[in-house]
Amino acid sequence: MLDALRETDVQTHHVGRERPERRRVGRLPGETALFLSETAHDLNVGAHFLDQLTDGERKLVATRGRSYGVGAGEAVFTQGERHGGIFIIEQGRVRVFYTAPSGREITLAYWTPGHFIGGPEIAGGGVHVWSGEAVEDCRILRLDSAALRDLVATVPNFALALIQGLASKGRCYSSMAQMLGTRSVIERLAQFILNLGDLYGETDGNAVNIRRRITHDQIAAMVGSTRQWVTMMLKRFQREGLVTVDAQGIRIVQMERLQDMASGDTG
Repeated sequence: MLDALRETDVQTHHVGRERPERRRVGRLPGETALFLSETAHDLNVGAHFLDQLTDGERKLVATRGRSYGVGAGEAVFTQGERHGGIFIIEQGRVRVFYTAPSGREITLAYWTPGHFIGGPEIAGGGVHVWSGEAVEDCRILRLDSAALRDLVATVPNFALALIQGLASKGRCYSSMAQMLGTRSVIERLAQFILNLGDLYGETDGNAVNIRRRITHDQIAAMVGSTRQWVTMMLKRFQREGLVTVDAQGIRIVQMERLQDMASGDTG
């Protein structure tokens, strides 16, 4: 799939596409998951999927797992390694990404505390189809395949929570596939900036300041492009007065024009 990603996408035809009404999420408390999506709303659905368990059930899950630390930049799991269970993020953030045979990477998501990672396999067997790397120092609870099978068989609430967690992951990757398949790369970049504004932006008059450090490489891996292309397009956005970029972050200057660009309405 990744080999088909290029700096310029095949143009898609829009039949009466209208810019959807934006839902301002505002500055969310704490950290939220981040992945390529048409909206910043519900990005964190699936976090704390175990909250529906009783105190006793949560303690049982904790005793069946192994909690350990992972340093920033270290692998939680690696693409191609044999699968042996799932990992629940207790603290920190983890980047999950796919590496193509060419070595090119695409970021699937940044996951935060409360989310589980290591799917789509659950009960073991096969290999990991992507990798997970700690963005910062993390605390991870690992549940191996045998423990998972036993918990599913003996704790109905856990089985239901796991199904709901899998459903949220399915929605995440479905959203990403829809964006990659139906939006041009420039539309994806514009939408990604808008989502950052919803998640981390601070309103300053008619502008929105995104005081969030993110590199061009990181943006490229999220939207399915290259660092060089992202650099070129951000310079274009600045020339056209849509945004300004400095060491502090990105400032959205013309929100409606950026929304139009994200929806393919450039007429």
